[in-house]
Amino acid sequence: MRFNIKLFNYKRLYIYFCFLALLNIFFSTENIQAKTFSINDVEISTPFEIDFDKNKIIDEGFVQAFDRLVLSILQTQDQTKLSKTPLGLIKSMIETFSVQEEKFIDEVYYLSLNVSFNKKKILNLMEEKNIFPSLPVEKKIFFLPIIVDKNKDEILIFSENYIYNNWNSNNQKYHLLKYILPTEDLDDFNLIKRYSKILESYNFSEIIKKYNFDEYIISIIFKENNSIKVLNKISFNQKEDLKNISFQNLNIDNYKEADKLIESLKSVYENYWKSKNEINTSVKTSLTVSINNNSNSEISKFEEILDNADLVYNYFIYKFNNKDSFYKIIFNGSPDHFLKYMKNKNYEFNIQNKIWSVK
Repeated sequence: MRFNIKLFNYKRLYIYFCFLALLNIFFSTENIQAKTFSINDVEISTPFEIDFDKNKIIDEGFVQAFDRLVLSILQTQDQTKLSKTPLGLIKSMIETFSVQEEKFIDEVYYLSLNVSFNKKKILNLMEEKNIFPSLPVEKKIFFLPIIVDKNKDEILIFSENYIYNNWNSNNQKYHLLKYILPTEDLDDFNLIKRYSKILESYNFSEIIKKYNFDEYIISIIFKENNSIKVLNKISFNQKEDLKNISFQNLNIDNYKEADKLIESLKSVYENYWKSKNEINTSVKTSLTVSINNNSNSEISKFEEILDNADLVYNYFIYKFNNKDSFYKIIFNGSPDHFLKYMKNKNYEFNIQNKIWSVK
């Protein structure tokens, strides 16, 4: 009799765990929306005329949102490959959209849209085009431009420097780098002047450390007649690279041409940052992971982390028992990269067996 009661209780316990696992499958995995690339504040305006068609304006907003996404995740050399993407294809990759604001002012219609693109479909399109996109990761970075005028044998710093004064005057919504320029400081001014003859080898650490930035760009712009040479000291992830760029027939005493230099340098820096966050969509590592299903909240937390992992292409529960849920995870990167990412999220794994188990 006692044996039958125990057996009955074990069956009830097993059914309970099965029920939890089924809830987890149906409500948190199968029905979850794919991760998205979100583009917000897409602004369109058009005269309000007799042939006014709101649907056409929204379609224009979709195209603008897609163009901005392309500009934010692709390096310059790849952006033109998607410049003629058909509207139908763009709309097929939209997960959701919402009208943020619409208004009429002086017979002009203004519309602001938020558009979310299905991440998996976007990445599949890039893979078809043999393009490696990048994660749209925004970054604040310390930026110091210095002009060395070889003709006049002088150095232009801070407010006497057009590049410094106008660097942040024409930022675009698709720019990922947000530049923090130094304040005009007499000590810094004197320091740069003191090292003016060896700027190429000077590390600028005395200035950089004041702003608590480990990542920075020091741009030393050598001007000689209409020839411009720029030495860039770029530090991302505690590694400094030197990047030399030359421009011919560019007179930066002319404001329009100086603005072209600013635009060109920003493009170089954006491409450089994107190269550090590139997704190789052709690499898809299949990982098998088990997690104890005693706690539904712990499973939900685990799935939330997978949802927010930009390099997780897909995941699903492929089996479960009364103890564990087993996940298949498709990852755009190496197993070591996955382990490093999850360790940063306080997850470690026993990897001795084919199926990795959460510790």
